[in-house]
Amino acid sequence: MPLLCLSPLQVPSSAVAWSSFSFSKGVEKLPSSKLLSVGVGALVTSNTQGISTGTLIADEKIGVLLLNLGGPETLEDVQPFLFNLFADPDIIRLPRLFRFLQKPLAQFISVVRAPKSKEGYASIGGGSPLRQITNDQAEELRKSLWAKNVPAKVYVGMRYWHPFTEEAIEQIKRDGITKLVVLPLYPQFSISTSGSSLRLLESIFRDDEYLVNMQHTVIPSWYQREGYIKAMANLIEKELRKFDRPEKVIIFFSAHGVPLAYVEEAGDPYKAEMEECVDLIIEELEKRKIDNAYTLAYQSRVGPVEWLKPYTDETIVELGRKGVKSLLAVPISFVSEHIETLEEIDVEYKELALESGIENWGRVPALGCEPMFISDLADAVIESLPYVGAMAVSNLEARQSLVPLGSVEELLATYDSQRRELPPPVTVWEWGWTKSAETWNGRAAMLAVLVLLLLEVTTGEGFLHQWGVLPLFR
Repeated sequence: MPLLCLSPLQVPSSAVAWSSFSFSKGVEKLPSSKLLSVGVGALVTSNTQGISTGTLIADEKIGVLLLNLGGPETLEDVQPFLFNLFADPDIIRLPRLFRFLQKPLAQFISVVRAPKSKEGYASIGGGSPLRQITNDQAEELRKSLWAKNVPAKVYVGMRYWHPFTEEAIEQIKRDGITKLVVLPLYPQFSISTSGSSLRLLESIFRDDEYLVNMQHTVIPSWYQREGYIKAMANLIEKELRKFDRPEKVIIFFSAHGVPLAYVEEAGDPYKAEMEECVDLIIEELEKRKIDNAYTLAYQSRVGPVEWLKPYTDETIVELGRKGVKSLLAVPISFVSEHIETLEEIDVEYKELALESGIENWGRVPALGCEPMFISDLADAVIESLPYVGAMAVSNLEARQSLVPLGSVEELLATYDSQRRELPPPVTVWEWGWTKSAETWNGRAAMLAVLVLLLLEVTTGEGFLHQWGVLPLFR
């Protein structure tokens, strides 16, 4: 998912705590990684055997809402999909003075980016497979829950394309669901993914009497779960066997990036959770006597600001320069195939690797409907049922639960109460080809764009009106 940082994004340091609860049941402490410096927490093991579901679901209608990004299903969907994406204030956060330009700016960016994006989607069959894969995951999760004596209905809500979250909520209401578990299909939490989806849910819940009275809980991230870690390790082990010399293959974890300021200045837990996730997978592989070298990099950056490093493309070139001949790409932040895996990794990065001297390229598929993965998601849902509508965020740590839980409103209330505004990226003017000069150049360019848009909106004249872009918002 592309992100564009146009102004300070407010993100709380408290978000880190959501995945830092002290677990007391079924927990195994793991040593820190030999590569990563982030301390490893607990590997969360399933404990559904000790949970009696009979009393939890008696006279109740259980629902599970899967949240995901969404994607255009045809080439005609690309431009409106991009508009929905960039119209999200958690993706492009304008200064308060320019908030009224959110939709005109989103329209402008979507029109400009659509031709290039259409080329990418055309290369993978003319649209994203994300909807179908997510529907399949929902059906397999439903079957797994029923097999575990939890007759739940599973719904899919997409953030930027059909079926929209609003559509899923309407169906939940029609079905008379009384207990709801909200499960974002993002293993690691970030404000730009799970956070954006949960904020939308908060606004929907706040204005609906039925939803206000419906008990619900949220699983904000689940990257530490044993079933997920083992399923990822299984896929990596399987793909390694396809190489002539598996022990010489570098395991290349590629995660979707976020702007660096989200993490360093505002406390988004994404980077820490991602590094811990990789660490846990490597520990699992080491138990299987797989000791390959590995690295983590971040893909899909866009815009003039600095993103999480190292960058995937630069790392691939550097590995080739160092004489690496075999590389296995692992799309660590994705559980479904979509444009970032099928086009960016499979086409762009593969070509770059071969050009850089890497002779043997492999790629681990996204988890999709892997049985162990789906079964573990079902366990996470069951483990969360005792806490549906139970306690406030302040008591989350005391629950000693196996998954970090909380209601939409309570999680975001805690999140927002401690978030701080990002400071300017540089405090001293510098000239020439320096990092700070590039930052100021980018900010100046953005300011110029905003001024032009302001003039267009106020005067009703300009190139955007000539292109037929702004009249849509009169």
